[in-house]
Amino acid sequence: MTTVTPTSGAGSHCVMGFDFGVKRVGVAVGETSIGIAHAIVTIHAESNAEKMNAIDVLVAEWKPSVLVVGEATHENPHESAQENPDAPKAAPHPVALLAHKFGNRLKERHRLPVEYINEFLSSSEASGNLAAQGLKGRAQKARLDAAAAQVILQSYFDSRQTALNIKANNAA
Repeated sequence: MTTVTPTSGAGSHCVMGFDFGVKRVGVAVGETSIGIAHAIVTIHAESNAEKMNAIDVLVAEWKPSVLVVGEATHENPHESAQENPDAPKAAPHPVALLAHKFGNRLKERHRLPVEYINEFLSSSEASGNLAAQGLKGRAQKARLDAAAAQVILQSYFDSRQTALNIKANNAA
């Protein structure tokens, strides 16, 4: 896991991302100016109050301007929409409802905007990233949720950059 410290340069804002789970919450941070996410910690706590208290400490330390929460889905919505745009929408993933409740709590506690991003296969991608670093099987467990938060936050940064590129191309 990369060691990072809280700093924000002029014109840059810290963004904090979360991989919400019932048992654990992975946390990552990144700066808008460079658009690179870093895994920082996995919060292991029994109660929601303990999880939120741990997050309060991180928010106070990092001072993010936006919070990003991964939203669980059953499938990749872009692929299913391309295959059959008229198909009925699937029922929301049960964890997605809990993630929204978590996001609403974050918004209320910290008075910060909360954005949701599709986390489809983020844990699988995080596992592959950890395996590429030499961590396999059980050795990944302690880092997997934070690494998944990193994937979620990186996806957020990448989608923002893509939107900016499209806007610039359309203006040209």
